[in-house]
Amino acid sequence: MKDKLFTRNFTFLILGQVSSLIGNYTLKFALSMYVLEQTGSASIFATLLAVAMLPTILFFPFGGILADRANRRNIMVGLDTLSGCTVLVAGLVLPFGHDIRVIGALLVILSVLAAFESPTVQACIPQMLSGDNLMKGNAAVNQVQAIAGLITPFLGSLVYAAFGLVPVLWGTVACFFITAILECFIRLEYQKAEITMSIREIIREDFSVSIHFLRREQPGILKLLLLAALASLFVAGTVVVGFPYLVRTVLGLSAEHYGAAESVMLWV
Repeated sequence: MKDKLFTRNFTFLILGQVSSLIGNYTLKFALSMYVLEQTGSASIFATLLAVAMLPTILFFPFGGILADRANRRNIMVGLDTLSGCTVLVAGLVLPFGHDIRVIGALLVILSVLAAFESPTVQACIPQMLSGDNLMKGNAAVNQVQAIAGLITPFLGSLVYAAFGLVPVLWGTVACFFITAILECFIRLEYQKAEITMSIREIIREDFSVSIHFLRREQPGILKLLLLAALASLFVAGTVVVGFPYLVRTVLGLSAEHYGAAESVMLWV
């Protein structure tokens, strides 16, 4: 008898990911449209995105270290709750002015939280599934991310064009809180390890082990990672910054047109 793929834990994880990704992707789409409409500047838009991506790059390894040593369910619940509260505060502060600064701060904070949540979610899958289901589970999570990235630009453009930015913020708050509630039902075994080293020593040891693994044991993986990073550097600059600026500012098309164009581009 084959083990079930969609166990209780994995089902709640997938449902939480659906809610979180829809809210997250829709919010980022709406914020990018708002910044372009308010400034009309590709340089300001690109600067905000670059500043927002930097914390993810810097803190992502620390997210993996935390996921290895703390209760993963509690990490996910706490991070999604913090994300919802952050968006809620931004929605309350936004009407008082300094909107670009508020959006920049919001993007940076969400980027920091995402840097800790992504490795935690990935680390939960081997704890929930085993054997052939482990590969299927990873594929299911990646498929959910791909589908969410495909449909949210078009749906986000409709919501943003119809209601504006603030209702999108409230919808995102609801998505994050729903995700946190769903994650509360996940049950994962956790045994608190006895800590004999300082935090600095733990970080140093984990970094040393990771670098040794990539350089000495699996140099091919390191080369693939560097190649992917290099390709992403150029693709992201063209797609994430250049494409919306071209559609919205140069061509003067609506947010609905851009949302539809991005969905079609991702589909192709």
